[in-house]
Amino acid sequence: MDSAGKVKTVGDTAANVVGDTAAAVRQARPAKLNFILVCVFIDMLGIGLAIPVLPILVGEFVGTKDLQAHWYGILVTVFGLLQFLCMPILGAISDKVGRRPVMMYSMAGMFFNFLATAWAPSLGFLFVGRVIGGMSAASMSVASAYASDVSTPENRAKSFGMIGAAFGLGFICGPMLGGLLGSINLHLPFFVAACLCACNLVYGYLVVPESLPLDRRTKFSLAKANPFASLARLAGRRDIRGLIIVYALVTFAQVMLQCTWVLYTHFRFDWGPGQNGAALFCVGLSSAVVQAGMLSYLIRRFGEVKLSLLGLTSGAITYLLYGLATHGWMMYVFILCNVLAFAAGPALQGIVSKATDPREQGALMGSLQSLMSLGQVIIPYIGAGILGQVSHFAASDWRVGTTFYISAIMQTVGLIFAWRYFKSHKSVERAVDTAAAETGETAAKISKA
Repeated sequence: MDSAGKVKTVGDTAANVVGDTAAAVRQARPAKLNFILVCVFIDMLGIGLAIPVLPILVGEFVGTKDLQAHWYGILVTVFGLLQFLCMPILGAISDKVGRRPVMMYSMAGMFFNFLATAWAPSLGFLFVGRVIGGMSAASMSVASAYASDVSTPENRAKSFGMIGAAFGLGFICGPMLGGLLGSINLHLPFFVAACLCACNLVYGYLVVPESLPLDRRTKFSLAKANPFASLARLAGRRDIRGLIIVYALVTFAQVMLQCTWVLYTHFRFDWGPGQNGAALFCVGLSSAVVQAGMLSYLIRRFGEVKLSLLGLTSGAITYLLYGLATHGWMMYVFILCNVLAFAAGPALQGIVSKATDPREQGALMGSLQSLMSLGQVIIPYIGAGILGQVSHFAASDWRVGTTFYISAIMQTVGLIFAWRYFKSHKSVERAVDTAAAETGETAAKISKA
């Protein structure tokens, strides 16, 4: 055997030893939630890095503001559409082959997504990255399934909460870090995000064990992989149709804000990635403080029905103020004053959940997620198109804030629908108040004990 053959043999042997050792370590280690929490945090940190930078990066490949908004809207829509179509398919595949292989696929896909974006010499490469990313963006749904696998029914809600906390923490830190790196070079955040995804892939391969036993796996079903089936089930819920309309309007208003924020502040206040990263950090931190620290108090103080109405009112006013702002510092003031709006979504979701049979909770939450995903397909294209149309006005012109006025209108219509629904469905309000009172009494007994 020549020297090249010997080297190859040694290399293959070493690779086999590493692979066998990693497999042995995973088999010896029980599946636990902390492994997956690290994966979710790193994944969301990488995604958060791109948020304040990608809209500005698009401007390097086009000549005008309206084209920048137009193509950014298409990029976001392509990602959202592929995610909407592929996420249920990947979820159904994970039921058949296990969670770990799908997690590995998702991590590898996000790595190539960020790498293509970081190296992009043209707009076409950005599209390649978004296509790959949209087809592999399933980490959150598979992570939730992993959490369900390793949790008992009693602590499953707590596990989902921890997944949400890791998700939120990544989104709080990511935009801030992305803004700082983007201020140095617009491509740098994507190289860092690719490195994070590569580390996540190695961590998942070497450390994270499979959570779904062979005896609990199911056959792949096209019915389970159909993203429109859950929307059809949601449309059939006549008893809470008014609340579903409210939830859709609130969600679509938020998506409109998210997909136009960076370009709006860039056009109006000449903000770069650094300023947007700081502002988005404030948004994420405020949301986390309210939803993790203040939500229980606010629900006890106002009740879920009143809190949702107050939150919708606060959100509608704040959207309007965002559009009318004349100086960048005002945006920070409006963010910090919009505390109640961060509680409106969870309050509405709680009301819808309490109006639903306990045996149908999983299907309901999946349907609401599908509704949100549908909004992420439709709204970015519309919002970016409108922003492009008004981008030729002077930065001080009030019409530049048109997308925020539309968000304010959607939120206001949602408020009217919610008020009318609660007025005509007093039984829902009584049931929610009774459940809240029982929860409060239980908590008081536990604290006394």
